[in-house]
Amino acid sequence: MSCFSCIISPSHKRDIGKLQDNSRIRRSNSSRHSTSNSPEDGRDRLSLDSNEIVKRRATFNGRDKDRGIPSATTARSFTFRELVSATKNFKISYLIGEGGFGKVYKGCIETGEIVAVKQLSKNSLQGNQEFIVEVLMLSLLHHPNLVNLIGYCTDGDQRLLVYEYMPMGSLQDHLFDLSSDEDALDWNTRMKIAVGAARGLEHLHCTANPPVIYRDLKSANILLDNDFNPKLSDFGLAKLGPIGDKTHVSTRVMGTYGYCAPEYAMSGKLTVKSDIYCFGVVLLELLTGRKALDFSRVREEQMLVTWARPFLTDRKKYIHLADPLLKGQFPLRSFQHAAYITSMCLQEQPNFRPMVRDIVVALEYLASQPYKPEPIDTTPHTTPPPSPFRKKMGNHLSREPNGTKSSTSI
Repeated sequence: MSCFSCIISPSHKRDIGKLQDNSRIRRSNSSRHSTSNSPEDGRDRLSLDSNEIVKRRATFNGRDKDRGIPSATTARSFTFRELVSATKNFKISYLIGEGGFGKVYKGCIETGEIVAVKQLSKNSLQGNQEFIVEVLMLSLLHHPNLVNLIGYCTDGDQRLLVYEYMPMGSLQDHLFDLSSDEDALDWNTRMKIAVGAARGLEHLHCTANPPVIYRDLKSANILLDNDFNPKLSDFGLAKLGPIGDKTHVSTRVMGTYGYCAPEYAMSGKLTVKSDIYCFGVVLLELLTGRKALDFSRVREEQMLVTWARPFLTDRKKYIHLADPLLKGQFPLRSFQHAAYITSMCLQEQPNFRPMVRDIVVALEYLASQPYKPEPIDTTPHTTPPPSPFRKKMGNHLSREPNGTKSSTSI
């Protein structure tokens, strides 16, 4: 079996060397970096320690089970045979997803745990680098709103990743192209998903040091558990953010059309504000139930942001953005606030976009004001008896012979 470091090309080694130089990641003392003493808060600051990077990188060869590294911070090395067994030889009925990276299968490992196995396509030149980055990122970053990496496989030319299984699929599955027997997401669930996704992004931008720019935030990469708690997934395109006096990272433009920030698409200059724009597109999808890019619509409505821009610039028109599948079942004031947050995230000038911490605070407030539908009155209604007053004034309610009402009629 190949060890993890052996599969890295010279150009990829330079990228990882940069990661090691900039990312001495270990959990710091919570009294210095966090106001919370709870280990489950997920917002404790990560400080940098090169020894921790080296120690964790050593876990990638699968021969360090006795080195005393906590299992919560290591990814297990699987053999290809184990993953063949887990997925019943990658049975087609176990296929749960497919993308540019490759295919994703549902599986069950020998411990009985249900997992998702992502198999790198051998024809993907970009996939090998994505594989390396994703293993590194998810081995170092842990948060309730980031998907958990269980392990990986580097047998021969095989490249596979093993994640926790998210039974409800992606946000995309619950927003678009619903069948007649599927219920649309209600307002409260949409806000719950927005808050969770924002918290995951906050961990990448504000807790990781240096910050991590996700670069591929979209509804297809937001996975949901049974309670619709969201987790960000697919970190193959993630980049370390600028440090020191640097204002941006210059890189080849990558991502998903329809979500990409305009300044990044035009110049290749990447900042954390590029992720904020992507998040704004996801918020817009939650509000409207429309895809970021939909060629099935008329030309003027194919690009979601372009179609929505006139409504986002006029608060009186926010209501026109509402997903028809919500059927009006949402708090108008909260909807308007959510639309305003969305409009700020989608500002064309990146400096005008809010920081993710401010977005989290705003969305947490909206989520704390859940929509409570008015109870439906099922009491049978009967025709009320005639009013005595109407009886008394009956002659004044009659029409004149010529068809006009009398001057005393009501």
